[in-house]
Amino acid sequence: MRRGGELAEFHDLAPAQESFRDAVLAGLSRRAKSIPCRFLYDERGSALFEGICDLPEYYLTRAEMAILGEFAPEIAARAGRHAQLIEFGSGASRKVRLLLDALDEPAAYVAIDISREPLRRAAEEVAAEFPEVPVVAVCADYLEPLRLPALPARGEGRRLGFFPGSTIGNFTPEEAVEFLAGCRRVIGRGGALLIGVDLKKDKAVLDAAYNDRAGITAAFNLNLLERVNRELDADFDLDRFEHEAFYNEATGRIEIYIRSLADQIVTVAGRRVRFAAGERIHTEDSCKYSIAEFQRLAARAGFHPGQHWTDRNGLFSVHLLEAG
Repeated sequence: MRRGGELAEFHDLAPAQESFRDAVLAGLSRRAKSIPCRFLYDERGSALFEGICDLPEYYLTRAEMAILGEFAPEIAARAGRHAQLIEFGSGASRKVRLLLDALDEPAAYVAIDISREPLRRAAEEVAAEFPEVPVVAVCADYLEPLRLPALPARGEGRRLGFFPGSTIGNFTPEEAVEFLAGCRRVIGRGGALLIGVDLKKDKAVLDAAYNDRAGITAAFNLNLLERVNRELDADFDLDRFEHEAFYNEATGRIEIYIRSLADQIVTVAGRRVRFAAGERIHTEDSCKYSIAEFQRLAARAGFHPGQHWTDRNGLFSVHLLEAG
């Protein structure tokens, strides 16, 4: 019998370390240098991102929490009794608590994240707070094809996927369609996906959200170079690089880079990488959508767009997508 506060299960399906080395070397060898944004979230990066979520400029978390706080009972009613709640990219599992409070006898909570120790800690905290809910932690790259272990079940409840935080914006539209289709396969026929989507808005608001005055977002971005130094025996001098982020109105997305401040050569895993002054490493995008644009995107992935909710200032949206 599981005691209150204990995890029901922990599954370690994280990819091998070589994938980080290969991705970094491949990305830095391109004419337009880039490193996939998933590698921003090592243990320190995950902690820095949690700090970003509390910044005054970063409206996304507050707006989404307000939506979930106001509409969780309605969402729970649509999810139905005994739902298996599956969170993709669970992080600190902060927002999911609002759903677990509202759901009618959830059969299980499944937290999926790539950062092993933060995942374990967050899942244990949820297990302690909701001792009646079996908590399953899966350390995995949820961007890769994913087959979940057998999950605790209760009654005829369905699977409810949860993908908060506007992380869907980190994908190109084509990548987003592919990811959503993968989520649909995980939750299965009759399941649903609850997803946070940032809305298009004034450029000044968006630029401020990704260039906070405290410099936490810059530290989060530059931490990627610290990780490369630590794990790949590199010699990036962080004083010779800077964070750069701006809203590209033509493409409807925030673009985030690390920019070299000088002509320089950096060694990474034994290889020399040349940077010109002003040359950039692309680390992340954050696409913004209108309600109609996102619903069309979801339909391309095989979902039936259902109910959606926005905060009172119209900054953010949460969509319930039905798998059909």
